[in-house]
Amino acid sequence: MNINRANVLVTGGAGMIGSQLVDALSARGCQVWIVDNLSSGYRDNVPDIPDERFFEADIAQDAPLDEIFTRSFDVVFHLAANFANKNSVDHPERDLLTNGLGILKILERCRRSGVRRFVYASSSCVYGNCDGQMDESANVFDPGTPYAMTKLLGEHYTRFFTSFHGLSTVSLRYFNCYGPKERPGRYRNVIPNFLYTALLGNPLVVTGNGDETRDFCYVADIVNGTLLAAEHDEISGAEFNLAAGRPVSILGLAEQVNRLTGNDAGITLAGRRAWDHVTHRQPAIRKAQTLLEYKAETPLEKGLERTLAWMREHWEKIRRQTDLTL
Repeated sequence: MNINRANVLVTGGAGMIGSQLVDALSARGCQVWIVDNLSSGYRDNVPDIPDERFFEADIAQDAPLDEIFTRSFDVVFHLAANFANKNSVDHPERDLLTNGLGILKILERCRRSGVRRFVYASSSCVYGNCDGQMDESANVFDPGTPYAMTKLLGEHYTRFFTSFHGLSTVSLRYFNCYGPKERPGRYRNVIPNFLYTALLGNPLVVTGNGDETRDFCYVADIVNGTLLAAEHDEISGAEFNLAAGRPVSILGLAEQVNRLTGNDAGITLAGRRAWDHVTHRQPAIRKAQTLLEYKAETPLEKGLERTLAWMREHWEKIRRQTDLTL
């Protein structure tokens, strides 16, 4: 399926990943509409989208969705979510409302309106409390947080709408995406929080013993994989890991951030987070490489440099917008 110049809806399109997906779609000549309640996204992430194509709305509410779906969309990219693990632990009902009921409402409207492809942004968290390599052939999951549970629920709903209703879908399990446009915050990811902390000249707090590893994938690579998932007709109903395929220790990440920022405040070790039981999150990406021709081309150092440059350029705005207290 050629998505150039398609009519596209991006839910969560004002977020870090969503806004850069919007930019990539616009560069392809697509007409892009966005729905985002701005709970974690920012309107200024997508300044080129006119107000008539931007809906500040909650995906769990019927009225705004009914208005949005008076339009005909070729592709719907569903990135809206109540993000992420700690947020879901603190607010499990809100998590279920957005990540469960919200995706169901979107899927039902996609089915009724004849959307040609639905792309769901799932998460590596669906694999839950397991160490070692995580691949799509897994059929036993042990989700450790409400967020992991509801992202897995979203995959089940997506698969049902394919098998029962014939809606063309694909689910993408994102692993630790990072990059420009993500603000630091209480519920945000480790990289923007590390960069922000280092720029303030404070020590970086590493939870656990620092040997824990994660796979950090730059946003441009995630966006490219997401676009590929919309274009391949033969993969309907499938799930794919999108990741860099390069495990990095959290202690090593902290050292790299301090080096890049010139922060000499060092590193502090803290206890493991109560909800985090995964020591090594190791994705298998062969399926995406083979069937989507996916490539993660951005080295971590280059991605960190670009993210740091964006943060420095927007420093005053970031400081006003963050809820991260140090």
